[in-house]
Amino acid sequence: MKQVELSAGIIRYRESGDGPPIVFVHGLLVDGTLWRNVTPRLEGRFRCVVPDWPLGSHVSPMRADADLSPRGVAQLIAEFLEALDLNDATVVGNDTGGALTQMLAADRPARVGRIVLTPCDAFDNFLPPLFKPLEFAARVPGGLNASVQPLRIRALRRLPIAFGRLIKHPVPAEVTDGWLRPFLSNREIRRDTVRFLRAIDERDTLEAAEHLRSFDKPALIVWASEDRVFPPAHARQLAELLPDARLEEVGDSYSFVPEDQPERLAELIDEFVGAASPSSGAAAAS
Repeated sequence: MKQVELSAGIIRYRESGDGPPIVFVHGLLVDGTLWRNVTPRLEGRFRCVVPDWPLGSHVSPMRADADLSPRGVAQLIAEFLEALDLNDATVVGNDTGGALTQMLAADRPARVGRIVLTPCDAFDNFLPPLFKPLEFAARVPGGLNASVQPLRIRALRRLPIAFGRLIKHPVPAEVTDGWLRPFLSNREIRRDTVRFLRAIDERDTLEAAEHLRSFDKPALIVWASEDRVFPPAHARQLAELLPDARLEEVGDSYSFVPEDQPERLAELIDEFVGAASPSSGAAAAS
């Protein structure tokens, strides 16, 4: 793990491979290991940069005055690209991270060369109805902690309110242990997560969608045809409003395509980024 100090605090990240940069953005209550089966298939041709964003599974608490609203975290992604001097980067988002990627593309696209959106929050589906109770719980002192602590019991993680409708195929228990341990054990990480959830507002994703109409860089939409959390209709809407978009449907998967279909996702990303201009690439690492 490497780390970089940004305005909000320390962001830890994994890095592998060499070539044009691909930066990955996970969602709530998971970390960069979400992409652990995707990056090995890409690092032969690309520089894969996989941060742990401050969304509940990070191990370094953010500063007390950090802006951890969704737009604030999207700005943090832009700051991360600047700190590592990444240019023409491909940004890949999933779940909440897809919403953040949309905000980044809408508000701070300068270092973004293209985006890949896998099933994620969009339009008025932020958070999806299934997970709205987490947003409401965050507004009650101690409420979010009380909601998540039962997930210490591994069997409960397959419930719909946990990962049951996000992941179709089993995930090793040690992986979900790693996702949940920071929140379950660290009061400051819980504080950061509460601050993010309290600031969620569907107006941010609706506004980002409008700005995406002028995002003239390539976009790849990879959606699960069986998704029960993020409507496939939203994938089609995103593909229609983005000026240079391609839509691919993936079978035998729920929302976490990086978990259920990592090989197919890596294949699509490889083809998509590899088709870019040969001049695309990263500046030397700082």
